[in-house]
Amino acid sequence: MNKYSKVLLFIILITGSTFSLAQEKLLTPEDAIYANRELYPASVSQLQWIGGTNYYAFAKDEAIYKVGAKNGTETLLLDIDMLNKGINENNYDSIHRLPRLDFYSDNQCRFKSKNNYFDYNFVTNKLQWINSIPDTAENIDFEDDTRFIAYTVANNLFISIDGKVRQVTFDDDKEIVNGQTVHRVEFGIEKGTYWSPDSKNLAFYRKDESMVTDYPLVNIDTRIAEVENTKYPMAGMTSHHVTLGVYNLETGKTVTMNTGEPADQYLTSVTWGPESKYIYIAVLNREQNHLKLNKYDAFTGEFIAQLFEEKNPKYVEPEHPLYFLPNRNDHFIWQSERDGWNHLYLYNTKGDFIGQLTKGDWVVTDFMGLYDDDKLWLKATKESPLEQNIYSLKLESDKIVRISPDHGTHTALVSKTGKYIIDICSNTEISRKYKLLDNKGKTIRVIKEDKLPLADYNIGHMSIFKLKSDAGDDLFCRLIKPIDFDSTKKYPVIVYVYGGPHAQLITDSWLGGAGLFLNYLAQQGYVVFTLDNRGTANRGRDFEQSIHRNIGNNEVKDQMVGVNYLKTLPYVDSDRIGVDGWSYGGFMTISLMLDNPGVFKVGVAGGPVIDWKYYEVMYGERYMDTPEENPEGYDNANLLKKVDKLEGKLLIIHGTNDPTVVWQQSLQFIKHAIDKDKDIDYFVYPGHGHNMSGMNRAHLYKKITSYFNDYLK
Repeated sequence: MNKYSKVLLFIILITGSTFSLAQEKLLTPEDAIYANRELYPASVSQLQWIGGTNYYAFAKDEAIYKVGAKNGTETLLLDIDMLNKGINENNYDSIHRLPRLDFYSDNQCRFKSKNNYFDYNFVTNKLQWINSIPDTAENIDFEDDTRFIAYTVANNLFISIDGKVRQVTFDDDKEIVNGQTVHRVEFGIEKGTYWSPDSKNLAFYRKDESMVTDYPLVNIDTRIAEVENTKYPMAGMTSHHVTLGVYNLETGKTVTMNTGEPADQYLTSVTWGPESKYIYIAVLNREQNHLKLNKYDAFTGEFIAQLFEEKNPKYVEPEHPLYFLPNRNDHFIWQSERDGWNHLYLYNTKGDFIGQLTKGDWVVTDFMGLYDDDKLWLKATKESPLEQNIYSLKLESDKIVRISPDHGTHTALVSKTGKYIIDICSNTEISRKYKLLDNKGKTIRVIKEDKLPLADYNIGHMSIFKLKSDAGDDLFCRLIKPIDFDSTKKYPVIVYVYGGPHAQLITDSWLGGAGLFLNYLAQQGYVVFTLDNRGTANRGRDFEQSIHRNIGNNEVKDQMVGVNYLKTLPYVDSDRIGVDGWSYGGFMTISLMLDNPGVFKVGVAGGPVIDWKYYEVMYGERYMDTPEENPEGYDNANLLKKVDKLEGKLLIIHGTNDPTVVWQQSLQFIKHAIDKDKDIDYFVYPGHGHNMSGMNRAHLYKKITSYFNDYLK
């Protein structure tokens, strides 16, 4: 047995022993949305390193304490009364709860109260007002050194300087949007503004949506329902045009980077050079198969040089900015899947390739930076696709060192000195545990023990294992047995599926990644099964790209490998198999039922994609190209053409104001079902978007459960 298999076996065995100790409490739908805070994993509020010191801070009882990493001494740093004293001296309203604090320096922290920002010096116990923003401000971007704040109101961009407002853009046309995310938040784009390192310039996205078709969403809260249009570019249709401007705070002028034509290209990985003179942009063509990393003059907007390019016959997917080495301003790290796995590459600003820093058949899932002069810190799947461990790597060496001591899924807070790491771990035995480690991975102390939130609950036995696809790929699976399992009985099965890119459902983490709702279903008497098929995340480029231009093919084949395995289990009732999924999982649910008539007795599909030509440009064209370029692929994935194959009971659920998978998708399916005289159950959540939140989510869980109880039990 190889090391990898031993890890899997260990997970399975230890999982079984853990849950065999369960007691008699049962979960509720409200528990499944964590309305009961006692079911939260252990947490440490506001845990962070203090500036560049080797002290960390955390919140407790409306106060902040600091702890020395070396000696573990815990002392009061500040409390709400100390903050209020300074707030009242500045003639502002008192706060009633401890705000979120940012310990950005060795002696100071920053916080926001209402629309005001304050600095607090915890050595002198002095508080200082630093800036403010209006009530209507959104997309707030705080500049650390000057304390200037960029923000948007409606479609325009503003900067607050010492509380005084400076307007940057003046677009009366609401179809021109400044300072916000673009390209529908694909390509790792999470914001629309970028401060320069010298704090004197602000780069920002400008999005022209005037050429994009309006898509109607309906507001039913008014007496006469009102149309609220949104911009929704569908695959193959006209997309928005994006440019990048740089606003100079000294001159008050904006220069646009000359990124060239065509106008519907994607501007990704926007990064300032350390000297604040240049902007780097990864320009990706609309076909998403050719990327150019370009350098621009931030003051003139002129193109300077193409540093390198990446091509792939299927797609290239830039998701990260450049990372400039703190001690070498002309060297940067680039993340790429060019060798089949997401790894780190070193370049200089002339475009010279210096070397590949990480390599192997595993994925870097997070690059945390360079600390202690020459040591890189990263999170990766090196041990197993199920795990994400913390590693360090010296810049001049190819020797990678695992730091996180326990198997499982980790996140980490590395001190700026690089001497200490706060390791936050979840695995199949613990929900969450905090440890302080040194930079070699030695445990110094446990900061927070796992609190075993389900210790008193009767939870079904969970196991993790793998099957093989028809192409020979490992397919990881998770199976939860019903509570009080009896091997002589026959149980109904619910297959929970997602199956799309950028998601991994089976992990070495608490409950195997299942969450509480799937365990609630197991308590209802179901075998609950999940499989990560080809196309899902953290298995390398080729595994994900296997669905390209033919969505719904390999994914369904792989899921049926799991279903056929289930049929071999003596305790599974093959006549009572159900399937449930949301979004891509909704598409998969209906695909499985239509492509395998008679196999699934019941299905529940939430927010399902029905016809990919009704899905948006950026995501849709990455995996399917355009309907004109790939008519056969779109035709094969079109569920409207398979409605007549439906057998069994199917419930479709949709939010009426879904801006991601528009309501039109499932309505089209219902229309075709009526035309084919097929009986389908349908339920909508008025005014909801792509999913349900708050207590409405508990309502959703009850709806799904009752449907399976009515027709699958």
